[in-house]
Amino acid sequence: MTGLFADFMVRAALAGLGVALAAPWLGVFVVWRRMAYFGDATAHAAILGVAISLMLQLPVYLGVAGVAIVMALTVAALETGRPGLPADSLLGVIAHGALAIGLIAVSFLPGARLNLEAYLFGDILAVSWADVAVIWAGALVVTLLIGSRWQALLTATVNPDIAWSSGLNPDRDRRILTLALALLVALALKVVGALLITALLVIPAAAARPLARTPEHMLSVAVAIGAIAALGGLVMSYMLDTPAGPSIVAMAVALFAVIRLVPR
Repeated sequence: MTGLFADFMVRAALAGLGVALAAPWLGVFVVWRRMAYFGDATAHAAILGVAISLMLQLPVYLGVAGVAIVMALTVAALETGRPGLPADSLLGVIAHGALAIGLIAVSFLPGARLNLEAYLFGDILAVSWADVAVIWAGALVVTLLIGSRWQALLTATVNPDIAWSSGLNPDRDRRILTLALALLVALALKVVGALLITALLVIPAAAARPLARTPEHMLSVAVAIGAIAALGGLVMSYMLDTPAGPSIVAMAVALFAVIRLVPR
């Protein structure tokens, strides 16, 4: 058990908690608005951001955040769809195209092949104290950003027409969601990787939904589930010698299954 409190495990736990506490603020809106594809498309583009960062010798967080913002804004613009092609189909083409281009670009970079799995599935056990500081700072920004617009976002989610008539701007609030989502993708890349970020967004919020009586209650329960999944996944990874990122997601899935199957 001593190894559980080793320095690298403490850093991993703090990084996981930082992402787990921020993700539900967006996850509840992803579930309410049925926007899982939105997070998926943005997350897939993160690998292209990694490639650009390595090519230009920029911090990975900066490149990923920039590409994620561009992809999220593109997704938001295309959400209404185009004649002859459903929006989800077009988004699928763009998202997987960005992922494929990113993977190809990374393969041409010296030494990047060895790190590709970390970008896809996360490498939370390798986070530094600087990474922890960046994750918690970003998580605070996401929390303040969504928290400051909470009521407006709720109103726009329930009925955009009511939001407009109340003097709110649903389009602006959607852009706020978009920017916050891009920031979260940049933060979560090191924790669970590009392929699992959407799971961390959706699963805690979906698990909390049947237990909640109010939107705020759903948010608090989702935060608790995310935190338990992050810490429980790390313990499972340590005990069973499994990949940490997928273990966190697997723990979240297990909590979702228990909540759904146990009679209330």
